[in-house]
Amino acid sequence: MTLETACGKIILFGEHAVVYGRPALAVPLAQLRARAFIQARAAPGIIIHARDVGRTIELHDAPADDALALIARLTLDRLGAHADLEIVVESDIPLASGFGSGAAISTAIVRALAAYFGKALPPAEISALVYETERMYHGTPSGIDNTVIAYEQAIRFVRRKPLGDEEITPFHIARPFTLAIAHTGIASPTKITVGDVRRAWENDPARFEKIFDAIGALVEHAQAALAHGENEELGELMTRNQRALETLGVSSREIETLLDAGLRAGAGGGKLSGGGRGGNVIFYVELENVENIKRALLDAGAASVSVTQVGAVRL
Repeated sequence: MTLETACGKIILFGEHAVVYGRPALAVPLAQLRARAFIQARAAPGIIIHARDVGRTIELHDAPADDALALIARLTLDRLGAHADLEIVVESDIPLASGFGSGAAISTAIVRALAAYFGKALPPAEISALVYETERMYHGTPSGIDNTVIAYEQAIRFVRRKPLGDEEITPFHIARPFTLAIAHTGIASPTKITVGDVRRAWENDPARFEKIFDAIGALVEHAQAALAHGENEELGELMTRNQRALETLGVSSREIETLLDAGLRAGAGGGKLSGGGRGGNVIFYVELENVENIKRALLDAGAASVSVTQVGAVRL
């Protein structure tokens, strides 16, 4: 049996604006993993078991819009391979939560198929394959999920046109910092929010370009702060990024309730992470305040709260 895994991810700064050519910063969440197991199958054909959602897919008759079937077909075509296989996928990464669950599952499948057939695919090729499934999940994705997960390191990402000409740069974190991640308990409809922002931009491009410019400037400031170990600036920058996202229409009452609770409990700042209108809210926190902040967030309605340190080890 062949087993390969892929990490989750979180966006620190720059979501939505990244779709329009501004930079974004994202980090892998090494403690959250998707896994793909592959073994030979006695019966003809390829079957995929998605344990977490209770689905079984026969590859030969799966519809064209099935993301798991699509990534398997694309990878087999890229490898020039064929065999009778059983693929099992499972994940610790919550679905529709801004953690890149779809990209992680797809990346695990690509890695497992490549390993099974003894082929090596570099991160750039894995990312390009997974991007095709991201288009199915999200409509007009930024490309950041597939990139940070395929490379599995903290990155600065700038999307260029045409696609395939992205600027992907590892960024330096001089001093570790701590994030509290609160889940709203609501799925984050990334495809819908990205589409809504697209339509709003088309109706008033000058206004939205100014908002995207402001978000891009916050990303630059945050990257400089991280490079110099000036982590105390991150909280304020997160909150300013959140205000810009609110003007894009991708926040929600639930997100803002959690933000208010976290800030009142002592978080240095916070913002939604991902598509918005659900999913996760991230907070810059000091270790001595973590327990108070966790309690406050749970009391305010968070479905779950996790705490992770970023930059403590090479990701």
